[in-house]
Amino acid sequence: MASRNQNKPPVPRNPVTKNRAADDGPLDKRRRVGTDRLTAATSSSRGRQALAPMNNQKDVPVAPSETEATETEIIEFTKEEVEALLNERFKPKTKFDTKAKQEWMTEYIKKLKVCIKWFQKGLQELAEEKDKLRETLDSSEKKCLETEAAMINKEEELNAIISKLETKVSCLNESLAKEESEKLDALDSHKREKEARMASEKTQDSLREELGRAEQNLLTANEKVKTQEDMYKRLQEYNTSLQQYNTKLQNEVKVATDANKHLEKEKSAILENHTTLRGHYSMLQKEFTSAKESRDDAVKQKEAAKREVDILRGELQQVREDREKQLLRVQELTSELKTSKEHTGRTVAEIDNLILKSSALEDTCSSQREQISLLQSQLAAATQKLKMADMSSSEIRTEYEEQKRIVSDLQDRLKDAETKLLEGENLRKKLHNTILELKGNIRVFCRVRPLLPDDGPTTEATVSFPSALELAGRGIELYQSGQKYPFTFDKVFDHSATQQEVFMEISQLVQSALDGYKVCIFAYGQTGSGKTYTMMGRPDAPLQKGLIPRSLEQVFQTSQALAVQGWKYKMQASMLEIYNETIRDLLSPRQITGGAEGGGAGKQYTIRHDADGNTYVSDLTIVDVCSIREVSSLLQQAAHNRSVGKTDMNEHSSRSHLVFTLRIYGVNESTEQQVQGVLNLIDLAGSERLSRSGATGERLKETQAINKSLSSLSDVIFALAKKEDHVPFRNSKLTYLLQPCLGGDSKTLMFVNVSPDPSSVGESLCSLRFAARVNSCEIGIPRRQTIKPLDSRLSCG
Repeated sequence: MASRNQNKPPVPRNPVTKNRAADDGPLDKRRRVGTDRLTAATSSSRGRQALAPMNNQKDVPVAPSETEATETEIIEFTKEEVEALLNERFKPKTKFDTKAKQEWMTEYIKKLKVCIKWFQKGLQELAEEKDKLRETLDSSEKKCLETEAAMINKEEELNAIISKLETKVSCLNESLAKEESEKLDALDSHKREKEARMASEKTQDSLREELGRAEQNLLTANEKVKTQEDMYKRLQEYNTSLQQYNTKLQNEVKVATDANKHLEKEKSAILENHTTLRGHYSMLQKEFTSAKESRDDAVKQKEAAKREVDILRGELQQVREDREKQLLRVQELTSELKTSKEHTGRTVAEIDNLILKSSALEDTCSSQREQISLLQSQLAAATQKLKMADMSSSEIRTEYEEQKRIVSDLQDRLKDAETKLLEGENLRKKLHNTILELKGNIRVFCRVRPLLPDDGPTTEATVSFPSALELAGRGIELYQSGQKYPFTFDKVFDHSATQQEVFMEISQLVQSALDGYKVCIFAYGQTGSGKTYTMMGRPDAPLQKGLIPRSLEQVFQTSQALAVQGWKYKMQASMLEIYNETIRDLLSPRQITGGAEGGGAGKQYTIRHDADGNTYVSDLTIVDVCSIREVSSLLQQAAHNRSVGKTDMNEHSSRSHLVFTLRIYGVNESTEQQVQGVLNLIDLAGSERLSRSGATGERLKETQAINKSLSSLSDVIFALAKKEDHVPFRNSKLTYLLQPCLGGDSKTLMFVNVSPDPSSVGESLCSLRFAARVNSCEIGIPRRQTIKPLDSRLSCG
């Protein structure tokens, strides 16, 4: 046994020298080199004792037995270790050293058993991974089938919904066509009525002229008395016929109003259909997004299946390589068995044992071949399923494109229907405005400001807006102590309304000032409800400009556009405030030098009304304006001079009533027509309670004066609503200044501003009740002012 330690360590060689040594050297030398290579490999591979060579038994302890290896753990092998084990050869010192070779063979067989167990464990793990892959493939197939069935069901549902929507859209188009035809008929009848009225006025004027000539002829010639009397009788008959025709026209006006009511009912029905159509459209969008998500899931599953197939292919390639290596190992083992039989003459038991081991290895190789063939069939099935998934995904993509096209068509139809509805709504607004002008009512708009950080905590909403179609954009509901108070006005703006949206509703009213009408717009409400923001806004921010800057911009832009038609306009502006029942000129030069207190120190301003209903303020500063830039500088000057104070309810509270007046005089050189219009924009001071404002001293006097003037305004409104003979306009300078707007022939609009703060519910309820009373007042039909020369003073009415 001492001769085993005399083997030399292996000399490292390149593949060329290795092949040359294998060809030239004898068989024993090749075996010695292989054994030395195995020794070097096993000594460098993590020091496993199971692979230690037999030739170094004194230096390295003996490897553990088979039972010890299974009881502790199965040793893992690398490719280099397995190759070294298979290439290991016995190197006897003498030719017939059978005992040493027998010991080497027992150790070698133990190492082969450990390697075979590691190989069986690898096969078992491969089988488990194969089962897992089969389960994942089955689950992916089930998911694909479920998604295909769900897509088919959703496609059928979408087709049914689309058919329903198409029928509803056709019905809506028919109803819109009918409504447009009826509206056109109503407009034609209104035009004919207007022409007939003008003709009757002309005939009346001609009759008056003929009567004058008849009276002169009656004084000069007695002979023509009888003929003139006959002619007078004829004229009387003709006048009676004109009166009958006038009554007939009034009846036709009533019929037109009834038709307008019928049109409003039909419009409400169309709006209901439109809301249902929007609901169906939202459902379609939701189903479309769900279909898109399912398609994305199918694409993700397809990509996962691709990745799994690639993994299976790699594992199959690895198994093939392992099988080829094992076949080579079996061949090498069989060759070694033959050489061992020739040279050593082993015992029959050892040979049978080796034969059994080789047969077992052949059986494992055959089972691996079967597994490889099975994996190949599974790989083919997986590739086929992948192709089917690609085809189904392409079909889903085409269906998705088709559904997208259908949805875009429906969106286009909805846009067309919405534009038609908007046109109908604009026509309804115009008809509503003409009806209000014929009635002579004061129009009232309501605006609710958003909640501010300084407002108190809110547990429940104090202001809500009804969802009914007939009250959409016109109704508001206020809650106080669990009780609901509903109100209806001409227009209601919620807290999300922008300055541009509010101005668009009054733009036609501002246009009337250029047409020669008196126009008055004033804001009413409690302190901190947003009146000054509505009227003035923030002129330095384009999106937050108020009604006054936007109205002036429209006036100047429209006047420039009308210059092409021959119109020339001259405009004059003035601004005043009523502070503690005293008029202050905000554009006076003394205001610039002496501050807010200097405007009324030297002059006493008086209010006068003329026979034409115009109002003048004596000694008031009048400024000729030609551009919006000049007006903007005037607004900045007035805002700087206006009385503003701090209270507990508002840090920048307006302590006076602001009145901005723009007098417009226009002349058309081609037609020689002259018009004179007045635009009054008023920001009233806010009503407030002394218990909440915490006003003392000078602020207390201001609050008392503000509340007194506002109570006088409410007295005037109540008198107008009851149609009393005496209206107390002279109780306050504010009401006396607004007398032409409230009791004359002007177009008047009131903004009532409401705060959603729960602590201000009482004041908000009073403001809404006052606005409802204002909306019921009739002040007379607006009258256009024409052929009036421009006075040097500026009218405020």
